[in-house]
Amino acid sequence: HVLVIPKFRDGLTQLGKFKFLVTICQAEQRHGEILGQLLYAARIVAEKEGILDGFRVVINNGPSACQSVYHLHLHVLGGRQMKWPPG
Repeated sequence: HVLVIPKFRDGLTQLGKFKFLVTICQAEQRHGEILGQLLYAARIVAEKEGILDGFRVVINNGPSACQSVYHLHLHVLGGRQMKWPPG
């Protein structure tokens, strides 16, 4: 289980002077490139962890999804057989 967290300077975590992107619901079109880079980073993590044959990328979005860290980040899960549906 690896977390992928955007760097502050990339503009994803800072929308305005003091407002942070907490959930994916706050993302705007202008965040498209960095969101794509986050997914690409998940692929790089999977490669380095040796799990390219199967991994899951998760964003817990809001209290009903058990979001407990309030800034946008990805979870990269793999290395074992997963079941569906999750949760």
